Amino acid sequence: MCNRRYIGFGKNVLFPDFFIYITVLIIFVDMEQLVISTWKHGIAANEKAVEILNNGGTSLDAVEHGVRVAEDDPNVLSVGYGGLPDAEGRVTLDAAIMDWKARIGAVICVEHIKNPVSVARLILERTEHVCLAGEGAYNFAITNGFQPDILHTEGSIKKYIEWKKGLYGRSQEFHTDEYKVKKSGGLGINDDGNHDTIGMVAIDKNGHISASCTTSGTAWKLHGRVGDSPIIGAGLYVDGEVGGAASTGRGEECVRACGSFLVVEMMAQGMSPQEACEYAVKRVIKLNLLSHVNRDHDYQVGFIAVNVKGEYGAASVREGFEYALAAGGKNTLTKSKYIIDEKFEIEDL
Repeated sequence: MCNRRYIGFGKNVLFPDFFIYITVLIIFVDMEQLVISTWKHGIAANEKAVEILNNGGTSLDAVEHGVRVAEDDPNVLSVGYGGLPDAEGRVTLDAAIMDWKARIGAVICVEHIKNPVSVARLILERTEHVCLAGEGAYNFAITNGFQPDILHTEGSIKKYIEWKKGLYGRSQEFHTDEYKVKKSGGLGINDDGNHDTIGMVAIDKNGHISASCTTSGTAWKLHGRVGDSPIIGAGLYVDGEVGGAASTGRGEECVRACGSFLVVEMMAQGMSPQEACEYAVKRVIKLNLLSHVNRDHDYQVGFIAVNVKGEYGAASVREGFEYALAAGGKNTLTKSKYIIDEKFEIEDL
């Protein structure tokens, strides 16, 4: 659906003694451009995405190059270069991208490639496939001109060595801004940092919506673990006639709910982006409790969404999720609405 609309029609009116032809001029109306992304590092990503849009780029261009800013930033511990390793000390990256034409591309568990979102776009544009994994994704990238990179940094190696010494316990995800470790007792509900993937949704002047998502996943994860980020319908989803959504947080919980697809589907059924995000969060909470065996309930999941009218929304399981919004010449960081109060004690069923 294109929101760069035009209006135009003509009508013949025949009377007994004369003939009239009425014409209405065609009027073009450009859609207001908008970019929304997850977390504090979304501010810098938005800036790049807006630059792309202002220079005539499409929403697909914007969401690719926007999240690349996070992929290139060694201070973002859960995306791209500098992302924390898995249990074997290997940095494996996942990414996906989708546009308003239902074209999709994704990479899973790819190593030594700094910008997996761009490999995902290449899959979208140059192949009949939708996803490549592991060595196949790496070989495809190298064949198409990508250069191999060392993704470890001095900081990520240090943290991995500390984990191997038993200082940090089980697998966990870390917040970009604060390297906090999950411990038993006395932990603030958001201090585990389980919410750092960058997802982005953008709408361009033609009303076309695209989304992207990229991550290095859970720190110290079992090698080969995949969360929601590269899974179309979980980490992101776009319907060109409805809108787009992306997620962040513990990927397993979002996959269980087909979260981003659910957000878009609820918008298709008439919900606003805000209502749809809240609905999806409640579904995540419900399914987490239902699948209580081997699950803990101390986690975070958040959604962002935009519809074809340019309306947006965001919601999360608990307090603490922030999203970056670039619209109307401003680029701001805002706390989302949340469903479970931080003081609420969650017990197993």
